[in-house]
Amino acid sequence: MEILGWSLGATLLVSAISLIGVATLAFKEKLLKKILLALVGFSGGALLGGAFLHLLPESLEEIGSTAPLVLLAGFCLFFIMEKVLHWRHCHHGKCDIHAFTYLNLIGDGIHNFVDGIVIVAAFSQNIPLGIATTLAVIAHEIPQELGDFGVLIYGGFSKTKALFYNFLSALAAVAGALVGFFFLTGIEGFPPYAIAFAAGGFIYIAASDLVPELHKETDVKKTFTAFTFFLLGIAFMYSMVR
Repeated sequence: MEILGWSLGATLLVSAISLIGVATLAFKEKLLKKILLALVGFSGGALLGGAFLHLLPESLEEIGSTAPLVLLAGFCLFFIMEKVLHWRHCHHGKCDIHAFTYLNLIGDGIHNFVDGIVIVAAFSQNIPLGIATTLAVIAHEIPQELGDFGVLIYGGFSKTKALFYNFLSALAAVAGALVGFFFLTGIEGFPPYAIAFAAGGFIYIAASDLVPELHKETDVKKTFTAFTFFLLGIAFMYSMVR
């Protein structure tokens, strides 16, 4: 039950990150954008560091040369998931923003559910790997949740309603941990495959969503700051290997 305790604690912490939208009430928009760019940089580095320094080595140790294939499968599936779940709110000049907000919540909920499964799979391998995986998830959840909160507000939700529904969506991570613990981790060989799959997902998120955001910044000073945080994210995950 120790694995379940760690996993539930970790996923509850990840779910609480959804309340980060409260920060938008305290910061001015200009300052928030500066902070967000640094968070995106740190998140990208932490995800890549987590994938290459923790998840991939662990899965290689368990399933050998199969791990890179599972990693690539995870990368490809995350690409497909994003294409399917990412609703473009304008089609042929017609916009239905309100529908987009709910579809965004559903997509985010599925993503959080997968995060929960990955976290419990990591803890089932060993506690340090579980902690490292949780921190990698948290790193990319902070800028993502700020963005999701903004989407809900833009779609017409009140700030209170946006926080509430965003939190409900985030709780899918807890459901994922429970499903993973009771139905999946007992399957022989499942955890290392799930970890390799997660590595592919983490690499996809960093390479296709976060790094491109850093490239959009044209100011040299801001770019340097964001890249510094990117390296700090990698260094942070590397420090957990020691």
